[in-house]
Amino acid sequence: MTATIIDGAEIARQVRAEVVREVKELKDDYDVTPGLAAVLLGDNPASASYVRAKERACQEVGIYTETIHLPSDVSQGEVLDTLAGLNNDRRFHGILTQLPFPRHIDEAFTIRAIHPDKDVDCLHPYNIGLLVQGDPIFIPATPLGVQQLLMRTGHNPVGKHVVICGRSNIVGKPLAVLLSQKREGANATVTVCHTGTRNLAEFTRMADILVAAMGSPRAIRADMVKNGAVVIDVGLSRVEDPSRKQGYRLDGDVDFESVSQVASAITPVPGGVGPMTVAMLLVNTVKAAKNTIEE
Repeated sequence: MTATIIDGAEIARQVRAEVVREVKELKDDYDVTPGLAAVLLGDNPASASYVRAKERACQEVGIYTETIHLPSDVSQGEVLDTLAGLNNDRRFHGILTQLPFPRHIDEAFTIRAIHPDKDVDCLHPYNIGLLVQGDPIFIPATPLGVQQLLMRTGHNPVGKHVVICGRSNIVGKPLAVLLSQKREGANATVTVCHTGTRNLAEFTRMADILVAAMGSPRAIRADMVKNGAVVIDVGLSRVEDPSRKQGYRLDGDVDFESVSQVASAITPVPGGVGPMTVAMLLVNTVKAAKNTIEE
């Protein structure tokens, strides 16, 4: 068996086209331009690259965007003052803070300073609580992207056994909550595995849908996957590779070459979940703008 490739880049293009139409409707019907503010702390090259990608995506679909770049030695108070100003700035319907923060900045405290109505990353405890209750304002971008990849390629999770490897606050936990809810595109039986899971392969081999979000390059091998399973690789790691011009390669959490011989469908890295995460951030920003009209 050779797995069908789930092309996240192509599906993300479809989502962005839908967002373009929604943005145009908001402008034409309500004179509202969705706005997204990105707060970047310090000089982490990867973070800067991610923010630039989000800026480009916003510009492509007509979302107004600005990046507020604060120095690495910025104080906690200055960060909170910046977020307070953005909370009150009517140009911006969404605010994101690019992680990771410098060590001296309290991540949890900072995230709580974003108004829940503008928390398009869905990191605020208020929004996570609504997600758990099944009545979310927003759904975190990567879990929503995973769900959309499955739905738009005919792999509805309803009634399936989904095994998620990883329990992070931005992927594993919210994805487990999302897919276990009693609604279309979910209603799955969900198992969450993590570093404390013994005999990981016993669980992964039971999965109809296997999601790898561990941050461990090529940790999922072919002998850990059930024949015909759908495999979603959320991982993205830089691995040293002297044979490459840049000195490294990008690996997912799945050994793509071997697993693609037993899975029925699989996402590549790059070009799988990553583009969908950015697309879902655009979706959430438009939703935040719509919510202001409804209010």
